[in-house]
Amino acid sequence: MTEMVSSIGHALWMAFLMLWEILWALNLGFLLSAIVQAVVSKAEMSSLLPDDSPKTLAKACALGAASSSCSYAAVALARSLFLKGANFTAAMVFELASTNLVAELAIIMVILLGWQFAVAEFVGAPVMVVILVALFRLFLKPAMVEKARAQAERGLHGKMEGHAEMDMAVTEGPILNRILSDRGKTAISHYFVMDWLSVWKDVAGGLLIAGALAVLVPTSFWRSFFLSSHPEFSKFWGPIVGPFIAIISFVCSVGNVPLAAVLWNSGISFGGVIAFIFADLIVLPVLDIYRKYYSLKMAAFLLGTFYVSMALAALGIDFLFRAAGLVPAERKAEIVEASITFNYTTILNVVFLVIAGLLVRRFFKTGGREMMRMM
Repeated sequence: MTEMVSSIGHALWMAFLMLWEILWALNLGFLLSAIVQAVVSKAEMSSLLPDDSPKTLAKACALGAASSSCSYAAVALARSLFLKGANFTAAMVFELASTNLVAELAIIMVILLGWQFAVAEFVGAPVMVVILVALFRLFLKPAMVEKARAQAERGLHGKMEGHAEMDMAVTEGPILNRILSDRGKTAISHYFVMDWLSVWKDVAGGLLIAGALAVLVPTSFWRSFFLSSHPEFSKFWGPIVGPFIAIISFVCSVGNVPLAAVLWNSGISFGGVIAFIFADLIVLPVLDIYRKYYSLKMAAFLLGTFYVSMALAALGIDFLFRAAGLVPAERKAEIVEASITFNYTTILNVVFLVIAGLLVRRFFKTGGREMMRMM
């Protein structure tokens, strides 16, 4: 009993140390995201995504990168865009970009995994989009889209729909003037706080699961499961099993990066890590939302096409980065420091906690409580 309590305490401490390691980066990422959202109007997005042409899909990627990184908010906003006239394929590409091409994800990946993984994520995401679009053109029938639209028009609730619909963007004048205006500052504070509220459970869940796995599951189990003693097979196995682990872990948004670091240290392949991070849009709670939004048949279709796209893109990136000599030779992801010390991490945490505090203060002084009720 004493040993179990000690292990649980160690796992919780590990989770806290991981949070301390990435806290400033989370705040910086959400601040950058809030600034972008404050100058990009969601009302204009659906009119920019009328079809699945390469030009439109490039816009979908850019708009996704400029939106919230919350998986649930991305899914809700994609449905909203679809209902307002956006092409279904473009809406799904927007959704993928929202969780794979955002600044906060890149920052956290650099800190916990290394720059190679962040580059692989940003190179691999467009590859994943290309594969997904090809699969949609081969297998997505117009009748399926119309049935999905009819289901979407029923208006069944998922999660974070209030956050997805919120549009406080300032669109008049030069960008810097918009950001520094009173309306701009208020919009930034609202997007910042609402982004935090939308993902804090995923971040906390990811940290707790990562801490538990790091402490409670022996490395020998993971190395056997990931076929680490068979390097050639593990290259293929990693991208296949990575999304499956993501599906059953329930963790999405940026909360899956700490768990990805644990998996990398435990023997999963480079491509397996990338596939795992890609797969936050097919975790079980999100699949249930697809069922409500678009029907069970479309949810199954999205699961299949997303899974194949994620696995193939991750496998391709694995081979590309191995050929270029960019796959790290050692598995030493810096999940946590040994203890909290006065170093650059502490200084940055203090600085960005102060900034966060100022934004939270403005949020509550400008109708934030009413905004929270809308979630």
